[in-house]
Amino acid sequence: MKIFFLSTEAWPFAKTGGLADAVSSLSKALSLLGHEVKLLLPRYYSVDKSQLSSVAKDVFVSLGPIEVRVDFYKTTLPESPVEVYFMDFEKFFGREGIYGPSNTSAYNDNPVRFSLFNRSLFRLCEKINFRPDIIHVHDWASALAPVFLKYQERKNSFFSDTKSVITVHNAAYQGKFPVEAYKFLGLGEELRFPAGFEDSYSVNFLKAGLTCADFITTVSPSYAKEIQTAEFGEGLDGLYRVRSSSLKGILNGIDEEVWNPKKDHLIPSVFSKDEISGKTACKTELQKRFGLKQDKNVPVISMISRLVSQKGISEVFAPMYGSLYKICSELKVQFIVIGSGEEWCQNEIKSLSGKLENFKCFIGYNDSLSHLAEAGSDLFLMPSRYEPCGLNQMYSMRYGTLPIVRNTGGLKDSVQNYSPAARLPEDKGSGFVFDFLTPEAIFNTVKWAVDTWYSNKNDFSRLIKNAMTKDFSWKKSALEYQKIYEGLCS
Repeated sequence: MKIFFLSTEAWPFAKTGGLADAVSSLSKALSLLGHEVKLLLPRYYSVDKSQLSSVAKDVFVSLGPIEVRVDFYKTTLPESPVEVYFMDFEKFFGREGIYGPSNTSAYNDNPVRFSLFNRSLFRLCEKINFRPDIIHVHDWASALAPVFLKYQERKNSFFSDTKSVITVHNAAYQGKFPVEAYKFLGLGEELRFPAGFEDSYSVNFLKAGLTCADFITTVSPSYAKEIQTAEFGEGLDGLYRVRSSSLKGILNGIDEEVWNPKKDHLIPSVFSKDEISGKTACKTELQKRFGLKQDKNVPVISMISRLVSQKGISEVFAPMYGSLYKICSELKVQFIVIGSGEEWCQNEIKSLSGKLENFKCFIGYNDSLSHLAEAGSDLFLMPSRYEPCGLNQMYSMRYGTLPIVRNTGGLKDSVQNYSPAARLPEDKGSGFVFDFLTPEAIFNTVKWAVDTWYSNKNDFSRLIKNAMTKDFSWKKSALEYQKIYEGLCS
């Protein structure tokens, strides 16, 4: 099949979170199944044009009532035949950041920027004579393509048989803008309601994409159910319920070449589920790098996270409320945090790091440190308020680091709770799970995991083996997407 991915992020070109990893990995996995997969991104300021091949210059693309000229470039995904195209329009994308100058701000002209980006896909397809069977878009910033396809582009015989799929990686981010933004989309006013844009005197890009796409996916089965409820649907739960027959949750995979303890060049000693002794060297190096006492007889807990409300940061770090101080004061553990986000949380983490000898932090993101933390820790805390899929819990299990997670979304689908009474070793689980997002629940579950580490070494070792045996490859996920594509095109 001919498949064109439309995304604002893809590793290693542009990344703010797990979306970038998922898009690149799924593209590769579908390519390995024999499909012809291409990917379109904006060319951001950070992508060096001199490293790309020119495809087309001065291509006219509609932008509301006018047309502008854009350029296209291309390269390939590393170690893959997947062609990656870049739409180049310096005025809109020659800036710092993807959605805004920082992770907590947005550009005022985002509706115009991403309208042009979505439109450009169709002109690129014509230019390179690629008739896609499937256009697969990701999240709100590429959600206009299914709308354009349904109401305009299918009238062109070039796209008459093309179907669209939209994947919701996080239902909370919807692309809501003032109604004035609609005039830049090049759609008649009569389409604003039937196309799904109308949302309480705003226009909602994600809502329109969900209304118009031929199929909707989310990144885990549990999250697909959760977004059909008022608690998790972010105001669109009714639409998800209406479209439930065309909605499926498929758990993301991970890149098992990049996240592989058998051959990870970013860790000091490789290891496997059958020969795990190298993990001790990783733990020693992790303790050394963070200035912790080098002691293999104390469990290390790590947390790698964006420091935002979704990730349960208040319940862990908030002054006089969060569980972190109690964990580090009452339990014999060492605790490491890698992440950045809300300023109050960063400041509190720095303060705690100065007060507690067994707590250290790195504010920011560092790829090599993240690999070392996954490899050298004994436990990994992920207390998300909601989690569409989550990747770090999968990385952790791959590296024999047992996750402590909340029972939600992709965490629920990927981590099996420890069951001491299970008869079969493989049924004992692969981590520790709690239901309610409270400081007490987090502390109690961490204590349970730490007590198991100290007092039940046999079960803890069995859990590690179970976790490292799990299959989180993208091939399984890609086969499920393939079934959806085939169903749409049959």
